Amino acid sequence: MTSQQPSWDAPAFRADVQSALDAFVDEQALRLAPLGDDAARLVDAARAAVSGGKRFRAAFCAWGFRAVRDEGADAGALVRAAAALEVLHASALVHDDYMDASDTRRGRPATHKAFEAVHRESGWTGDPQQYGAAAAILLGDLLLSWSDELLRRCGMPHDVVRDALAFFDTTRSEVIAGQFLDVSVQARGASDVEQAMRVLRYKSAKYSIERPLHVGAALAGADRGTLAALTGFGLPLGEAFQLRDDLLGVYGDPDSTGKPAGDDLTEGKRTVLVALALEHAPDGDAKRLDEALGTALSVDEVADLRRIIDESGAHAAVERRIEELTTASLAALEAAAVTPASRGVLRELAAAATQRTL
Repeated sequence: MTSQQPSWDAPAFRADVQSALDAFVDEQALRLAPLGDDAARLVDAARAAVSGGKRFRAAFCAWGFRAVRDEGADAGALVRAAAALEVLHASALVHDDYMDASDTRRGRPATHKAFEAVHRESGWTGDPQQYGAAAAILLGDLLLSWSDELLRRCGMPHDVVRDALAFFDTTRSEVIAGQFLDVSVQARGASDVEQAMRVLRYKSAKYSIERPLHVGAALAGADRGTLAALTGFGLPLGEAFQLRDDLLGVYGDPDSTGKPAGDDLTEGKRTVLVALALEHAPDGDAKRLDEALGTALSVDEVADLRRIIDESGAHAAVERRIEELTTASLAALEAAAVTPASRGVLRELAAAATQRTL
């Protein structure tokens, strides 16, 4: 008897993930209620941190599972397991915003800025900025801890959760080490394309797509061959996904991204896009771009830096690289032994991840 193929309703899936996250935070709020108003404020910030977003990581986790088998799973348990990837993502964003000195996230004040404002408005003693920094560090740590807890308690059998946790452990180590690679590159004030790609791969690409696929597939009991096939699809796609994000960090519409125009330039991020521009722009333009990175920029100055990047050929080169990586990813998917339903949905997710405008 042929099993019915699962349907894919992306908005409904995102709503299910949000419901799972809300229920989990509600549980944590009850647990921490005896600690009083300060703990409640931290939990409220956690709730905000896990609200909204595209839910790509959760989706790739769920369809990593369904790539192996499309029946026999408790739907709620799978959603909770997938939601754990979103809690990890929220942790990384909270820490990342503080390290990058970002003022906003999704159109709202970044965590450290929100807590800094609470301190200042309350007239407390000490340094408001230090309070905001401490709050962001602790909230990111709390979310990191919660991500592990949510996966362990998702409701799936212990043996498959154990196997998935092995990939989840690797994921967390990679993204934290990748973040430190990024911090170190920014501190040195120089980066070539190879270094920028290494940062991109470990800070974002692997934990955005490849590792969520692995976590989901491990929950379904995948063998090594299937896991390797999912790497062939997920790793180049993750790199294309982050390259698109880097383009949006320079060219994105603030109304869509929730970030100021040219935010990556103001933050001084030495992405693949910037590394290519510095390598190929005329000396005067390269010097102008290099000196402007990490400084406050007017709208006109952002426009001038965009011009330098465009004229260097870096913008077009990154677009070509996204196309090449996406093509390689889809070719690997076609060759992979995955369920027919998952192949179609993973194609859709690949397009959504690489062709987005926010």
